[in-house]
Amino acid sequence: MEPLHIIGGGMAGSEAAWQAARAGVPVVLHEMRPQVATFAHRTGDFAEMVCSNSFRSDDDERNAVGLLHWEMRAAQGLIMEMATRHRLPAGGALAVDRDPFAAAVTERLKSHPLISTSYEEVAELPSSGHWIIATGPLTSPALAESIRAATGADALAFFDAIAPIVYADTVDMSVAWMQSRYDKGETAEEQTAYMNCPMDKAQYEAFIDAILAAEKTEFHDGETAGYFDGCLPIEVMAERGRETLRFGPMKPVGLTNPHNPVKPYAVVQLRRDNKLGTLYNIVGFQTKMKYGAQTAVFKMIPGLENASFARLGGIHRNTFINSPTLLDDQMRLRSRPNIRFAGQITGVEGYVESAAMGLLAGRMAAAEIKGQVLPPPPPETAMGALITHITGGAEAKTFQPMNVNFGLFPPIDAKGGRKGRKDRYKAYTDRAKQAFTEWLG
Repeated sequence: MEPLHIIGGGMAGSEAAWQAARAGVPVVLHEMRPQVATFAHRTGDFAEMVCSNSFRSDDDERNAVGLLHWEMRAAQGLIMEMATRHRLPAGGALAVDRDPFAAAVTERLKSHPLISTSYEEVAELPSSGHWIIATGPLTSPALAESIRAATGADALAFFDAIAPIVYADTVDMSVAWMQSRYDKGETAEEQTAYMNCPMDKAQYEAFIDAILAAEKTEFHDGETAGYFDGCLPIEVMAERGRETLRFGPMKPVGLTNPHNPVKPYAVVQLRRDNKLGTLYNIVGFQTKMKYGAQTAVFKMIPGLENASFARLGGIHRNTFINSPTLLDDQMRLRSRPNIRFAGQITGVEGYVESAAMGLLAGRMAAAEIKGQVLPPPPPETAMGALITHITGGAEAKTFQPMNVNFGLFPPIDAKGGRKGRKDRYKAYTDRAKQAFTEWLG
């Protein structure tokens, strides 16, 4: 049997390799790390998490990404299995202890008898064989150039910013307090999922002034700052209006400050980043401020005046292709059908979405190698909505990276008493689960 070659050992490549091997197809997983480093990665492990440690909401009844979790679990996905095994308390979210998670994914893949690994940079699109390109947001320049040459189209790019991480024992807990928004999470451990730092109006205004005045990272020649709206740097949000942050990541709702009965004007949340509870990341604080400016600005946050940072924020280029123009519904490159694309390079955004596209690409490629055809999941499902969006549902001229959301699903009939938002979302997930179960069968 011909092997399946997969370039990239991130979320999508790891999941694709697992799914194909489970189907009985031999896999060669090509990963350039650690021989060729990227600025964002620290290890050579597969499925290393470099931005947030959150897989977002785990609510599979009224949340689209939670539904995607459910579908991946139903399909026996490796990424969701390991994320669940290494989850951290985070209220209604699925947060992951990132290093043990990546180590576990790596061990599982390397121990599979049908999966072999090859550590080198693949610089050109192969002309023969079965391949999946899952190189993610940090596709090497040489391979990106080969993709551009093969597609005849310019690669699109936006910048993805990384939030800073704080050592928990350096946060002043006489000012900050532990609480999940709306008190989600019942156990004592879950109540340590988030730290909250309050601001009054004067502190907030001074903070916004400091962000706007801070020295920022400059872009390289020829690069443009086209941001994905779900991962905007805080300074870009601040530039859009002085109240934008207060209605975004710094919204003060659903929280009660035990140190002060006066409702805060704004709140900075820090989310637990590891199982030990020694690290917390500043939620929504992706930034392109220079390191010195970050330290000064973030220490203006009440409770963080003496904070130490395990990692400051950063910014990196994220390359993706114009999938509606280039890919068919089997995720194959129309001009080179021996090559599939999966993960963030296809124009999905987020760990879960990337892994889900890897799951589909791995299953579709394995079926093809075995002389079969696996149809894409129905558009009523979360996976189906995503693949429909990237392979034809989106407008090619304005194509931008997208998280899974109910706006990508075929509309639901709101009649029969399901007129409220919560009921409508429940109707979406009920319909999706039935359709996905039938597709799996």
